Amino acid sequence: MVVVLLGAAAIGARVIKSALDHTNPIVSECTVMSATTGYVIDQQQAANAATITAVALQLGLPDHAVTIALATAFQESKLHNISYGDRDSVGLFQQRPSQGWGTPAQLLDPRYAAAAFFRALARIPDWRTDSVTDAAQAVQRSSDPQAYARWESMARALAIATTGETAAGLTCQYQSTRLTKPAPSPVPTLDRELGSGSLSGALTTRRGWVVATWLVAHAEPFHITSITFGAQRWTPKGTWRPDTATGPGIQFTQAAPPGA
Repeated sequence: MVVVLLGAAAIGARVIKSALDHTNPIVSECTVMSATTGYVIDQQQAANAATITAVALQLGLPDHAVTIALATAFQESKLHNISYGDRDSVGLFQQRPSQGWGTPAQLLDPRYAAAAFFRALARIPDWRTDSVTDAAQAVQRSSDPQAYARWESMARALAIATTGETAAGLTCQYQSTRLTKPAPSPVPTLDRELGSGSLSGALTTRRGWVVATWLVAHAEPFHITSITFGAQRWTPKGTWRPDTATGPGIQFTQAAPPGA
């Protein structure tokens, strides 16, 4: 199995280590598993991917749209929400305020930027049958129209994981820190991105993995210490493990300050 690092400054991919090696000190990173390959991305990339996926699902778009958007964001910003770029370009998709995409503040909101990208994609007549790179280029009009193809395999693996097409396809690990005040709840953000009642409403298996994967991708900023779904449990050590004692639906726990 190969593991590929997608760093902020990475131009291509490089082999680094086995995805199953958790003997080293815990660092903040996430692993995306495909049928034959594992890709390592950082927590911010994972969270941005989960948000892009959530927006697509709220808009009723198919998984192909998620793959196109993720390949585009990998090429444009390495899936980081950056406040600079060519000329006035900003954000995940390097959208330009001067070209009518929105204000800089709006485009630095991953949810808004993703929605703007998907609205533009929906205006492309054949995007549902176009290749990933052709659909991305039709939206972005890049000077390097074939650049998006290099990210297609990674984008598809991440789309499969975040759309719930495969169970436990994304896992993240991070080092827990001592809190001095209660951790913020992820529920308001989760409901805003995936729809109200995301945790309390009826969940199909696939929808449940969408929500569980979103929580994993956002675990570090919300200090989530465990997530259970589908008879599996995730912890910040970075693995999903069988847990037949889990109840129905999705449960999660968060770190608490001393005495809480």
